[in-house]
Amino acid sequence: MNDIDEPLPPDDLGHRVSEVFDLIGALYRRGLRKLEQGEDVEGASVGVRSVLVLLHRYGPMTVPQMGRLMALSRQFVQRMVNDALDRDWAETAPNPAHQRSSLIRITPEGEAVITAILAREHALNRQVGGGELTDAELRACVRVLKEMLRTFDHVEVD
Repeated sequence: MNDIDEPLPPDDLGHRVSEVFDLIGALYRRGLRKLEQGEDVEGASVGVRSVLVLLHRYGPMTVPQMGRLMALSRQFVQRMVNDALDRDWAETAPNPAHQRSSLIRITPEGEAVITAILAREHALNRQVGGGELTDAELRACVRVLKEMLRTFDHVEVD
């Protein structure tokens, strides 16, 4: 083990994590702008895209479940679900576990939209790092981001 493999002292860790947060903020804002440019292509806002991704990956779920997964308010998620419902990209279904909270599921039209969005994003993501990033680097990045996220597990959304 060398110096770069040893855990950082708390003060140094705090500064380095702040640096990561600053980069995440810039990445998030630029990523949103890029996704918004795609709205002209597929017609899905960033929020509706997020709802469609959840339904595409995890299957039918309730608005509160989506809100918890995305760490967003139920009201915001409901507005995005309503947009998806209005465009026939999603539909409601009875929820056997809870009569007052319908399940939301993606429609074939919604599948086509999110598949096109994800394909466009995948083509862009393939360019990250100019082909120089290793699996180990990306695993380390994911590990650090998960640890940062875990620090805020207790934060309430609603």
